[in-house]
Amino acid sequence: MLARARALERSGRDVVHLEIGQPDFPTPRHIRDAAIDALNAGHTGYSPTPGIPELREAIAEHASGLRGIAVGPERIIVTPGAKPLLFYAVNALAGAGDEVIYPDPGFPMYRSLIEHAGARPVPIRLREENAFRFDIDEFRRLVSDRTRLVILNSPENPTGGVLSRSDLEAVAAEARSRGFYVLSDEVYLHFAYDEPFTSVASLPGMLDRTIIVDGFSKTWAMTGWRLGWGVVPPELFATFELYNVNIVSCACTFGQHGAIAAIRGPWEPVEEMIAEFRRRRDFLVDALNALPGVSCVRPRGAFYAFPNITGTGLAADELSRRLLDEAGVATLPGTAFGPAGAGYLRLSYASAFERLEAAVERMGRFLASSS
Repeated sequence: MLARARALERSGRDVVHLEIGQPDFPTPRHIRDAAIDALNAGHTGYSPTPGIPELREAIAEHASGLRGIAVGPERIIVTPGAKPLLFYAVNALAGAGDEVIYPDPGFPMYRSLIEHAGARPVPIRLREENAFRFDIDEFRRLVSDRTRLVILNSPENPTGGVLSRSDLEAVAAEARSRGFYVLSDEVYLHFAYDEPFTSVASLPGMLDRTIIVDGFSKTWAMTGWRLGWGVVPPELFATFELYNVNIVSCACTFGQHGAIAAIRGPWEPVEEMIAEFRRRRDFLVDALNALPGVSCVRPRGAFYAFPNITGTGLAADELSRRLLDEAGVATLPGTAFGPAGAGYLRLSYASAFERLEAAVERMGRFLASSS
């Protein structure tokens, strides 16, 4: 969709980009300055495979305080973006004959990694009527003796749903009883707008059964820096380190120095960005609910709206295509995130407020003319 939108722009069309999942803010100045200082100081060689010690210490302190857990730097591994950690977790734990439960709709990489590992993907459906949380009874029915891993993403891409503490407690009870691991994708942790964030790793008995995945891309607008990090149970750490050294060697060294500055602060740029995202969310959801044939649950986290478009009479793929071609608004069909996304679009509100206003106005004109 992005490639198609760029092609239209090259032909002279104006396109509002609601398909891109990255903050539109610049990386804060103090982070950029720290990386520049590291470059000038000659930090341009390899770093230790798990990350430079100062960064691992900063992450351990940050993760412990934010999540109410107690972890040291020996559990922390730094990677080029968070995606390698998803690969490491699935491939370390699942293979032929195993099952992995993952959210649908959800980040498309989950299913593709499960299939690549030779395991069986088991989707747990996220439904609008349940605020895009999963049904606990359904989850329990999906768990089997072959379950090796359960993937959680909260706040979630693409729906903006947030799992409740009771949801996490149910998952934790099954994990302790059945002996499987949980991969908790928490890259949108700071974008939980309406309630305090809870990590499944903070629940009794779950710290050594949970792989936490997080990174710098979303919180500090550092998508191009490609820096992720994980909190890994001790018995899996050597495997993750082996993957890291053989696949990527290490993360960018001077970028890691910038990441230390990100964690240490100041935090005002992050707080300002999150406040702006909340303002955009509230505007966009109200505006979508005023469009003909569209309804939208208010997302509780991340920076995506997931409107129901079944009332338009158009399938998600067709509506997404026509909104781009005829209205100059780039969106993603919900089906890009799994079969349960049929009847929905994903709209990123990581665009300037006035661009969101333009997008909604164009969508309204299109829907009025096509009804």
